[in-house]
Amino acid sequence: MGKTGKVYLIGAGPGDPGLITVRGKELLYSCDAVLYDNLVCPEFIIAIPKTTEKYYVGKKAGDHPVPQEKINELLLKLAREGKSVARLKGSDPLIFGRGGEEAKYLKEHGVEFEIITGVTSGIAGPAYAGIPCTDRMLASSVLFLTGHKSSDKLKSTVPWDWVAKIKNGTVVIYMGVNEISNITSQLIEYGMNSDTSAAIVERGTFPSQRVFTATLKNLPGIVKNENVRPPALFVLGEVVNLQPYLEWFADRPLLGLRVLVTRASAQAGDLYRRLRELGAEPLPYPTIAARVVDDVNGWTNFSYIQNENKWLIFTSENGVRYFMDSFFKKFDDIRMLAGFKIAAIGAGTSKLLKEYRLPTDYMPSKATVNILVDEMPKAVDLKGAAVVRVRGNLADDLIEKAFPGMGAEVVPLTTYETYYPKWPDGLKEKLIDYPPDAILFTSGSTKKGLYHNLSKDEVDKIIQNAKVFSIGPKASAVLKSEDVNITREAKVQNIAGLLDELVDYYSEK
Repeated sequence: MGKTGKVYLIGAGPGDPGLITVRGKELLYSCDAVLYDNLVCPEFIIAIPKTTEKYYVGKKAGDHPVPQEKINELLLKLAREGKSVARLKGSDPLIFGRGGEEAKYLKEHGVEFEIITGVTSGIAGPAYAGIPCTDRMLASSVLFLTGHKSSDKLKSTVPWDWVAKIKNGTVVIYMGVNEISNITSQLIEYGMNSDTSAAIVERGTFPSQRVFTATLKNLPGIVKNENVRPPALFVLGEVVNLQPYLEWFADRPLLGLRVLVTRASAQAGDLYRRLRELGAEPLPYPTIAARVVDDVNGWTNFSYIQNENKWLIFTSENGVRYFMDSFFKKFDDIRMLAGFKIAAIGAGTSKLLKEYRLPTDYMPSKATVNILVDEMPKAVDLKGAAVVRVRGNLADDLIEKAFPGMGAEVVPLTTYETYYPKWPDGLKEKLIDYPPDAILFTSGSTKKGLYHNLSKDEVDKIIQNAKVFSIGPKASAVLKSEDVNITREAKVQNIAGLLDELVDYYSEK
């Protein structure tokens, strides 16, 4: 038997992906296998390398599709195969989680492990709601409790009679949604004032978090009337009264808006970040992805170009990324690009070229191939030119058809192909449980890609109940051909323009 691997019990934080520790994120993306729970932010899962083994082990309120003993056995199996394993858990692995049980099991079976603590929801959730757990004048202690009782217990083992007598402190109750009527009645019965200041924090630290302040006696009614769902926290104590003064998270134009992002995950990081800054919750569900293609004939033709008038045309960021990756693997000499002028479609494409220290010599007035074909021949001399058209497998052939008639030789060079990725296990169910308010389609292909993860009925249901935003005419044409009602089409056909339409639409409401 080879060397046994190591297991890392990682706390992912309670929702906001920025709350994972540096150590936790570093390990997550370097391990051979990842086991993840339902409450883990989907952005983490989507970004895990394709070569990493991924295992969804469920765990949400009332539903544990993978029993704990099976999780333990899987951790042991993977470690004994010599793999490094990330066990990714929501919040902190040891606070009302079963990370301690997993660690004990691994220790008993001789497997090395490391615990990477995470920000627990009992601290972060109230903080994002503007409620401090302690305060010099109002609360000199904080008590974390679970409102959930294990299936093997007839009743909760929390000493509610003792909790009810706490003075000058804060009580934070995890996992109490389904038991809140029983909890409040016990606390009041044992002497806690029914008018004790209280708050509910649902989906704390997510942009779609909801906060309700009330009194202890009113909590069950709010849970019922507002349809409060797990994950949610209950905060009891005078610190709740500070919420109007410390609230900081709510003043954003897209607060609470759930936005489905269909763009390829490799290109969507800035979009996720910008949506969060605007207050929206990005739902990272890429429906297209790209991978390298070795166009042997295209690269051979490229290497033989001798013209003094020669152009490279990039119509997308993927074109730049995959061209440069393949170029350096084949030639390892940047001087092969000497003499080429560069045309780029879109600000994002030009920006990426700058990162390679390649300036853009020509850019059309709008980010479409049609406009480039119309405008570029009027702006530059293409007679006798050699034009390398960097493309993907699904790109149109407008340049290849138009430019030879203007005296140019066009060399098509396919550097990548677009395909439809399958979402990691568990993400589809989460999307259906919490559907989007808005959907961003960044190409016609992104709509088609939905059908590789959802049934037609599921796609129709999600789209019919959401506002649809299209990046431009080509994407809109595909959507309209499939009877999708478009709420807004970007006037400027790039990601910034698409976000502008989103903000403008919801600012008017």
